[in-house]
Amino acid sequence: MTSKQMKKEAKIKKAEDELKSKIDRKAEGGIGAASSLGDQFSVSVQTKTAAQLQQMERAVDIKVENFSISASGKDLFVNATLTIVAGRRYGLVGPNGMGKTTLLKHIANRKLDIPPTIDILYCEQEIEVDDTPAVQAVINADTKRLNLLKEEKQLIELVENTGDMEANDRLKEVYEELRAIGADSAESRARRILSGLQFTKEMQERATKHFSGGWRMRISLARALFLEPTLLLLDEPTNHLDLNAVIWLDHYLQSWKKTLLIVSHDQGFLDSICTDIIHLDDQKLFYYKGNYAQFKKMNAQKQKEQMKDYENQERRLRELKKSGKSQNQAEDDERSVTKPELVKRPKEYVVKFAFPDPPPLNPPILGAHNVDFGYPDQPLLFKNLNFGLDMSSRSKLICILRKKYFKTCVVEVAIVGPNGVGKSTFLKLLLLEISPVSRITHITLKGEVRKNSKVRIGRFDQHSSEHLSLEETPIEYLRRLFNLDYQEARKNLGCMGLPGYAHTIQNKSLSGGQKARVAMAELALSAPDVLILRCIWYPNPKQESKLPDHFAGPGSEPEPDILKIFDPDAITAYQRPCSAHMRID
Repeated sequence: MTSKQMKKEAKIKKAEDELKSKIDRKAEGGIGAASSLGDQFSVSVQTKTAAQLQQMERAVDIKVENFSISASGKDLFVNATLTIVAGRRYGLVGPNGMGKTTLLKHIANRKLDIPPTIDILYCEQEIEVDDTPAVQAVINADTKRLNLLKEEKQLIELVENTGDMEANDRLKEVYEELRAIGADSAESRARRILSGLQFTKEMQERATKHFSGGWRMRISLARALFLEPTLLLLDEPTNHLDLNAVIWLDHYLQSWKKTLLIVSHDQGFLDSICTDIIHLDDQKLFYYKGNYAQFKKMNAQKQKEQMKDYENQERRLRELKKSGKSQNQAEDDERSVTKPELVKRPKEYVVKFAFPDPPPLNPPILGAHNVDFGYPDQPLLFKNLNFGLDMSSRSKLICILRKKYFKTCVVEVAIVGPNGVGKSTFLKLLLLEISPVSRITHITLKGEVRKNSKVRIGRFDQHSSEHLSLEETPIEYLRRLFNLDYQEARKNLGCMGLPGYAHTIQNKSLSGGQKARVAMAELALSAPDVLILRCIWYPNPKQESKLPDHFAGPGSEPEPDILKIFDPDAITAYQRPCSAHMRID
């Protein structure tokens, strides 16, 4: 190696070391960190030149070309390109289990070449809880402000005691830095964010250890919004929010000035917020300008054109084969006159949920009768509560649950209402998890809950996958529970949209969406008489009164996929499609 080459190599090595040092410092002192990726992932990224490394030090955009990521031997990304432009709001979409969350974690952990000037926060975990009030937990997230305030206090003491001029000059700089970050308005801003996420004044002063998991996630989200990182990564941010909180978050993020990357299954949410859509498909990332609705139109047209190209290609291949050429020769000839790669048939992503029809049961199936119910030292949640489920019913009703009053029905039901109004308590009453006759922990003036001794109740919510045996594969798990043969287990998993490769991976290595599909397969195989869904569906905040298609109006026929009924909290007793519709306000 010549002296000139050695100097060039040394220069590149120095640039790489400096960049790595900056990235390490950014990761250590960062405002947020993703959970550990574990050792099941492997990543390869195209090597950058010295000039490219120097450009990264000043970059405000992210550009990572030809990167690949695999998990447990399965390729998730192959020679993909990540492009994130400063100030844009991106929605990352694609089927469950294809790598969306994995990509967010790799960005957050800086496993890809992220410029050191960009600070990243990945909002995914509940906060660590203690006696700190919620509002203070949000304020304390800004460690830069806390450190400046600490330094300010030390400098004031030093100046007052010694008159040190250097300390006085530094104190002026600290004052200016505090002013620049709006330190004086930190508390009011934190309270405004918490209020938008439906924290009352009393809740804002409550110790974080006294909040449930869903509310802790809201505090974590509030901290992320409060910090305003250069790049904010949100993975299903609406999962733990009620409708009012989603509407507030929607409006708040519409005015977000920095860069945003969101994974969400809520089309209305993505439509309102996103300026761009990143589509994960076939191990690549494809970019579309506009919101999700615009992406759907453009992607549908792209699929249509790809199908046309595929059909033309297949027609030419058949003609070449008829001329006496082998399949390989025909494909080589087709490549020589068209593209280097043969056009693939567009994939259709269709999932149909099927639940077996349960045998008929004599009424009453499940019901509450003349119940007044409440908790100690609090107003009554229910007054004259009457509710019943009859599996022979052919009607559908939406019951709006409000404070103290609940209008009754014996039908297929969706229950909606704001947080704290009693939806979860109502479900616990129906399932006999709490008793309306207990006077030790609850206040009950009258009434009873009745449940058929033979009724089988199936439940599905955000936490349904937490009970899975993590060391087993999905196939092993279902075979053990239901004594299925191998192919039957695979069939049931496939019906829930779980890709074939994931059938033989341990549950602990599956994505959140994949675990949910395993839990759904288990639920379907249990053949419940009553199916309780505590899922999330939020309308477009600009159309707050719009209901899902299942509740479109009198005479509307719901789709077979009943699990598309996603209300803020929904209980659905599903026996068969319903022929009538009524709404009670």
